[in-house]
Amino acid sequence: MIHIALDAMGGDDAPVETVKGAVLALKDYPITITLVGREDCIRKELSKLNQKESDRLRILHASEVVEMGESPAQSFRKKKNSSLRLGLDMVKEKVADGFVSAGNTGAFMATSVLVLGKIPNIDRPAIATVLSTNNGPVLLLDIGSNVDCKPHHLEQFALMGHYFASLVLKVENPKVGLINIGEEEDKGDTLVLAAYPLLKKLPINFVGNVESRDILTGKVQVMVCDGFLGNNLLKFGEGLIDVFMGFFKNDCQQSWISKLGAMLLIPALKRFKKKFDYEETGGAPLLGVDGVCVVAHGRSQAKAIKNAIFRAYQESESNVIATIQEAVSQ
Repeated sequence: MIHIALDAMGGDDAPVETVKGAVLALKDYPITITLVGREDCIRKELSKLNQKESDRLRILHASEVVEMGESPAQSFRKKKNSSLRLGLDMVKEKVADGFVSAGNTGAFMATSVLVLGKIPNIDRPAIATVLSTNNGPVLLLDIGSNVDCKPHHLEQFALMGHYFASLVLKVENPKVGLINIGEEEDKGDTLVLAAYPLLKKLPINFVGNVESRDILTGKVQVMVCDGFLGNNLLKFGEGLIDVFMGFFKNDCQQSWISKLGAMLLIPALKRFKKKFDYEETGGAPLLGVDGVCVVAHGRSQAKAIKNAIFRAYQESESNVIATIQEAVSQ
């Protein structure tokens, strides 16, 4: 049975929502979960849910918590008994198959690299996110872990994205695209122009440059870019959905005809929101470290935590880390 360690103290609404999410995950997936954090706080939340510690739900006491705005370097040096550090230690010691946290992303990334190490021949880990489209899932990476990239970093992102899409998302021979301002091979900035021939030589289904408008069309299943662009694309998309839903909500109040039309459209709008809601995606895998690590949104509620745990479960079960290790060694 897959064993997932969860940072019970990580996130804006921890441990309330993290504990709820763990309980939900236990009901739906064949997994074991260890809640890592302040034991008294965790037990208090479990009692509210009439849930007790069991063979499938365990508690590991951690006396310290890495705060959301804390320095990654200082938290690693000074808080060796934090829920973040102890959870990653479990993965390193093979006690847990994967680790999930909605806490300080910078600290999570830095600590995972220092504790687990990077996969040999991978210079920089990348945070990936899975987006829903009408034509299936699309993996976008990097979405913020590497602001300044070199061409060979994008080459490594493409390779890791290919295997994640193949093994975890179950996409057969996924198409990989390089995000650019046009599809022509001679377009783009210095980084993209230098990365293009490197991706072209990889043993993957690289289809060339793609534009950002293609992200949600499902034209390709893996989209590669540096973290600066990826993070801005992701946040723009989140904001656009909020603006769309807000506009519709306000506009439907203008007349009784608008209200009637809104009532008819509500089911479709709920499906739309669900399709693009980060809570449905759950968490973003941190690819390139020597262990399964899933970064959840800091605002994650129970549903998002549950889905982040499921993402870690999928990644652990597919053995994608070992496959990436073998691929980059060649």
